This record gives sequence, structure tokens and C-alpha cells, in this order.
Amino acid sequence: MSQLPGQVFMDVPPTNYPAGGSPAQMGVRMNLPQGPRYFPPGPAPVHLQASSMMNSPIRGHLSQAVQNSSVQRRVPSSQVVNLQAKVLPKKPKRVADREIPVAALVKFVPEAKAYADLLAFEQKLDMVISRKRANIQEALKRPLKIKRKLRIFVSHTFISGKAMENEEESSCFSQWELRVEGRLLEDLMPSGSLAQTPEANRHSKRKFSSFFKTLIIELDKELYGPDSHLVEWHRTAQTTETDGFQVKRPGDQNVKCTILLLLDYQPMKYKLDPRLGRLLGVHTETRIGILEALWQYIVQHKLQDHHERDLINFDRYLEQIFQCQRLRFMEIPQRLNPLLQPPDPIIIHHIITVDGNESQRCKCYDVDVEIDDPCRAVMMQFLQSQQSQQEICAFDAKIFETVDQIKQLKLQRDFFLRFAEDPQGFLQHWLLSECKDLKNMHNQVSQPEADRRSEFYDQIWMKEAVLQKKQEVDSGVASSSSNTMQ
Repeated sequence: MSQLPGQVFMDVPPTNYPAGGSPAQMGVRMNLPQGPRYFPPGPAPVHLQASSMMNSPIRGHLSQAVQNSSVQRRVPSSQVVNLQAKVLPKKPKRVADREIPVAALVKFVPEAKAYADLLAFEQKLDMVISRKRANIQEALKRPLKIKRKLRIFVSHTFISGKAMENEEESSCFSQWELRVEGRLLEDLMPSGSLAQTPEANRHSKRKFSSFFKTLIIELDKELYGPDSHLVEWHRTAQTTETDGFQVKRPGDQNVKCTILLLLDYQPMKYKLDPRLGRLLGVHTETRIGILEALWQYIVQHKLQDHHERDLINFDRYLEQIFQCQRLRFMEIPQRLNPLLQPPDPIIIHHIITVDGNESQRCKCYDVDVEIDDPCRAVMMQFLQSQQSQQEICAFDAKIFETVDQIKQLKLQRDFFLRFAEDPQGFLQHWLLSECKDLKNMHNQVSQPEADRRSEFYDQIWMKEAVLQKKQEVDSGVASSSSNTMQ
């Protein structure tokens, strides 16, 4: 140890060793892999050095008074800020915190390469999931509908007055009953897994009235007069869904009836003007669908103005429909309103017969209806599911903790490996670093090159500093002796 510069021991009193202790006692610190008293070579944090000096076992032989004075002397005011910083919330972990130095670990930990490959694969998988999640969120903004077949059953029964007289033993009039019912055809649903989901079953069991906004049954006006020949049902906010409708009327003659059903479109659909409908190939569609079809027609026929792209130069067909030669695209939705009409109702003609022909008493009609796509419920469940996310967060926390331990163990291994390869050089470097840190704790400006020269200690201020220090020591000794005499 004779090769060490004199500055290592310059500011260290005989009773107080540097923050790392003497070389013989340094092994005590090296055996502590974690805690405030361990850190690798080089400048260490100030709060770690203060904790090391206050808690190090090398101070066990000192008196309590010396320790207290040392603590007060060596803990600067800035140390309070560092101690308060410990209670602040931890910074959130980043993806980079899960990475490990593969090149340095693969020599003695072959599994490090496999971990790096898994981490890269996980990042790709996260990107795919994030992209799919964004696509699902975008898809849910639009109405997801699928077409199904709704089978409508129109049937009637006739009860003659004679049969009712035999049962009730009183004179009764003949009457008939008309039923309008329906259900979705489950056998036309796809055989995939989604068809068997509870969401699909729920749609297949929807009430018949839930598909319609209005139902009107028009009977023969000559038989039932102008006041009772119409039976109407309109959907309201308080409507209770039902599986069918029935109408009873007295009568013993064949009755012609017309059933009008207006589908409840969600979102609302409109019937296009016949001229525009033939031009776009659209009969009944939503407002957005009509605008998309019109835009496709404009793009296909290159009707955009070459200089002002928001202007549409109509061809002779659109000019006849919109009654103008050119129009800004943002004005088209407003000009479309006069060309939109309510959709056509479903019209069913039925004859209520009073004879015994059973084949004429029940008719079936298939109608295309739109229902919510069962995939929508699966998408919503995927976006709202938190259980898998909680499990992933728990695994991520374990990964972060394990990676921190690996990095800490690598630092320890490098620390002891350098000590094993060159103990003398390692101790020299380590003690120099400790001495520099000790000076930083005392807010002393270090001049390594100047401290090594004897001329540095021959300056005038050195003599003044020695005299001042001697006076402080003498005054302290005198005050302590006077207190003892008292």
C-alpha cells in the first residue's frame, strides 16, 4: 500500500476511516451484496456513502459521542433531500427495463439468448394485438349487421255459430281469428362456432314484434265499415315485445285482408329516387351507404374538378337529378334530402276463408331482416376484459423483479471478478474513489494533481489553516476541561 498517493489519508482523522473503511475491513462491505453499504467501484451516490459510514461495522469500537459527532459532521444538508426522495412514488417501469445484457451474460448463462428471443417475439405479438385492438375499436364505431331470414306465419281459424251453440247452449254468431306470427330460421344460420354462442341464440329468440316499427291489417271496408276495418300497431318507447298479433272479428263470409309490415331499420334506411337508384344500383340503403355509392360513382366517372377537388362536375344524368351542373361535395348531403323517401312496407295479401279447406288457412312468407352481428358481443367482451390484463401485469411485475436481480448479480460478479484479477490495483482505484466521494460529501473541491505536489502544502494559507485549526482544538480542550472542573 506504499504506492498509494498521500491524498488518500489527508482529510481522514485517525479515529474515522473513509466511507469504505480500511483495506482490512473492506471485506465486510464486500460480503453485503445489497443494501446502502454496497456499491461498485467509482463515484457512489452521496446518500449511500452517508448510510455506509453511519451503519458500517468498522465503527463499533468508537464511542457513542464520536459516532454522533461524526454523523452530524458527515451528513450535509443536501442529504435530507435525498432521504425525502426515497418516499416518492416509484417511476413506472419501461419496456427497456426488461432487457438484459445478452452479450455479457450468454457466456455463463446460455438461457439469456432464449430470453432475448422471447422478448423480441413478445414485442411483435404486442404490436399485432394493439393493431387488432385498434381495428376492432374502429369496426365497433360502425353498425355490424348480418342478414337473416324471418319466416312470417299468417293463419286464421273459423268457428261457426252452430258449434258455439252446442258448447254454450245459447245462440252465438260465427267468428274468425287471424294470427300473424314469425321467427328467425335457425337452420339457415352458419354452422360455425359463433352460431352456437349465447349471443347468437339470443338473437334467434328475438320477439317477432322487435323487427317491425308498424303493423297495419286492413280488412274489407264493405263488410266492416270505415271505422273498424283497420287494425294498427305502432312502436313506442313503452312497447312490450310480443311473439305475434291476433285479430278477432265476427263473420261467416270470406274476407280479403291486406297486412302491411314496416321494418324497424337500425340505423334508418331510405328508399332512393328511382332515377338515382337506377344510376347507383341502390334501392334502399342508409344515408351513409348512399353517400358511399354516390362517391364511388363520382370517382369511377372522374367527375371531380381538376383544380378544385371539392367541386363535383355532374354528368348529364346527375345534372337531371340535382338540377345543377356542378356542386361542392359538402353540399350533396343536403341536396339528397328531397331524393330520399321512406322505405316500402312489406305487403301480404291474405284471404280469410270460412270453408273447410285447411291448406288455405296458413301461409308462410320469408323476409330478409338484419340483426346485430354476434361478433360484436365477442369484440366488446375482448375490449372490456380485464382479467387477462391483470394476469399480464402480474407476470410483468415478476419479470421486472427477476431482471433487476439479474442485473444486480451481474454487478456483484463484475465487482468481485475485478478484485480477483488484480487485488492491488482494484484496492487502489477503489480507495481513491472512496476518498473522492468523501471530499464531495464535505463540499471540498478536489485537485488531484495539486495535492500530489509538496509545493501545494508550502503556501501561505496552509500555515494560517494550521493555526486556525490549532486554536479551535485548544479552545475545545479548554472548554471541556473547565466543564470538568465545575
